[in-house]
Amino acid sequence: MGNYVRPCLYFEKPGQDNTDAVVDVVLDRLTIGDIRHVVVASTTGYTAGRFADKMDLGGDVTLVSVAEGALIREWGTEYPSLSSDVHRDLEAKGVIVAANVAYVFHGSVLDYSKWKAPTPEEIVRSTLYAFGQGLKVAVEVVLIAVAAGYLAPFQPVIAVGGTSRGADTAIVMDATYPNHLFSTTGAKRLKIREILCLPQ
Repeated sequence: MGNYVRPCLYFEKPGQDNTDAVVDVVLDRLTIGDIRHVVVASTTGYTAGRFADKMDLGGDVTLVSVAEGALIREWGTEYPSLSSDVHRDLEAKGVIVAANVAYVFHGSVLDYSKWKAPTPEEIVRSTLYAFGQGLKVAVEVVLIAVAAGYLAPFQPVIAVGGTSRGADTAIVMDATYPNHLFSTTGAKRLKIREILCLPQ
């Protein structure tokens, strides 16, 4: 593609109020035509529903919605977070729903153990948090979707995450398996290629 300039939208504050703007940014990026998969974090189905209502899911683009894992109970949240009615409604709209899936960055056996040694998952998680919760979530849902078999690896995708609820971050990244994050094979390791929008 050569050199190019592409804008990044910065939100004044993180959170759900940015969701519709994120949808618009993603739809605009899809018009270039080089990406066919969008992966969104959607706890209750709200975010996935906003995308599904505006995307043409009967065409070449697929939308994968990743719900919360069972560990969410440890954080005081009801599980499953995605009701069966919403699950069915999203699938009827053409959304691929990845529910009942395990987290990637909260999966170490040392997370809740008596030993406090840092784990690779914790280091990666904390590093991504430096860019905001939404970016960490966006990367994680793609890794989850690949690991659970909902998305083929080693291809560019748009990943969408948020802070608490809704969406406030969108990136272009290469999908990969969690155990290939630091792969010695360059084509398989994690790459974040573009930041489309992000809270400042």
